[in-house]
Amino acid sequence: MSDFLSDLTFVTPSRGRGPGPFGRAVLVLLWVGICVLPAVLSVPDFRLATGRTGTPGTLTVLSCADLGQGRYDCKGRFTPDSGGPAVPVDASPDSEAGDVTRAQLTPEGDRAAPAGTRGVLAAAALPGVGLGGIGFLPYVLLYWAGAGRRARRAAVAAGCVITAAGLVLTIAGMAAAYS
Repeated sequence: MSDFLSDLTFVTPSRGRGPGPFGRAVLVLLWVGICVLPAVLSVPDFRLATGRTGTPGTLTVLSCADLGQGRYDCKGRFTPDSGGPAVPVDASPDSEAGDVTRAQLTPEGDRAAPAGTRGVLAAAALPGVGLGGIGFLPYVLLYWAGAGRRARRAAVAAGCVITAAGLVLTIAGMAAAYS
């Protein structure tokens, strides 16, 4: 690999520490957007898991077909708590035939998602990724602002805590989704 390093052109900014004000604004907006988007996209899953939307009931997974490359297509039967007729639905691809769980039927009536604590934790996995990603943004902002070493160290410590919290949330959500 070192044989090729002389062929690479290294470009470093000649005027300061990184991009200019416009570039910094664009980077911060992209960073925030990428980290907040998972939370925005998971709102329907949270509403479903907490019972604010959908119909409560029981999901029985009837079959799971192997689609190859680790992908599965699972079908189930949703029985509403209200006593209505059972509805054929798509089940989560991480299900197994014979699973019986508390679930919420989507308003569209085509899919049933886990309800209660398991559903909330599963829905929290994606926002956990965003939380972990945004943890070090304060450090970058302080660095660009020319803040002192003590303030930047505090931002690094806070960033470590925030990123660790995001990691724990993501792992808990994934464990809930796949259990």
